[in-house]
Amino acid sequence: MNTRCAVLGKPINHSLSPVMHRAAYAYLGLDWTYGAIEVAESELAAFMQGCDESWRGLSLTMPLKREVIGLADEVTKVARILNVANTVEFRDGQIIASNTDCAGALSAMTERGVRKTKTARILGGGATAASIAYALASKGVEHLEFVVRDPSRAEEAVAVAREAGVDVVVREIDKPLIDVVDLLVSTVPEKVVRQNAHDLVDSAHAVFDVIYDPWPTPLAKAAKEAGVPLVSGLDLLAHQATFQVELMTGSPVDVDLLRDAALAELAAR
Repeated sequence: MNTRCAVLGKPINHSLSPVMHRAAYAYLGLDWTYGAIEVAESELAAFMQGCDESWRGLSLTMPLKREVIGLADEVTKVARILNVANTVEFRDGQIIASNTDCAGALSAMTERGVRKTKTARILGGGATAASIAYALASKGVEHLEFVVRDPSRAEEAVAVAREAGVDVVVREIDKPLIDVVDLLVSTVPEKVVRQNAHDLVDSAHAVFDVIYDPWPTPLAKAAKEAGVPLVSGLDLLAHQATFQVELMTGSPVDVDLLRDAALAELAAR
């Protein structure tokens, strides 16, 4: 009986998870399968109930990351705090939901030389913003500024940061920037910052743009021109996937293996 894993979502054809996880299995010598399966939010419970003993783990995209919280037998601390889980393990008859996005963000920042971060500015206030805010809080950030179109949509991310003991300010996106921060994080579409990318980069000592396709984004180009540390969405994706692979297989893999597989897939599209 083959051991099975998959990424779930709707739509899901764009996902790079299959090529990354399959590269890991090949390296580890595992005869496992990893697919991409279209599953809507309303279908997740039935899908998981139908998973037999051949299933080892799942990767989840939004909004399944929230839906799974109420379906798991065990939810890890970070996933519980964020109310978001991107990883499911089937272990000893139990469904365990966890979050590797935070650990992935921290590893990606460390790899790219983003270390001392006391102040940060996050563009956007959704689930990704909340995950990175929590990661930054665990990294020792003292002040966070959320820049959003609608402050009410950032309430959950703001609450996560404040609960972690971080001083938080919420600023509307059309207001002028005042302070220079250690890190600028963008979780918004590239078109939102296209016109003022250089101004945004000039206000930060490092840049983290969660987009990976298309790449480079206007922010990434501005960061490279400015010569500041740059973390990409592909860095985040590959690092969080290494944590998923280790959870599911019990074996570590090098992030470059997964990132190279993802880059090759993007180049072939």
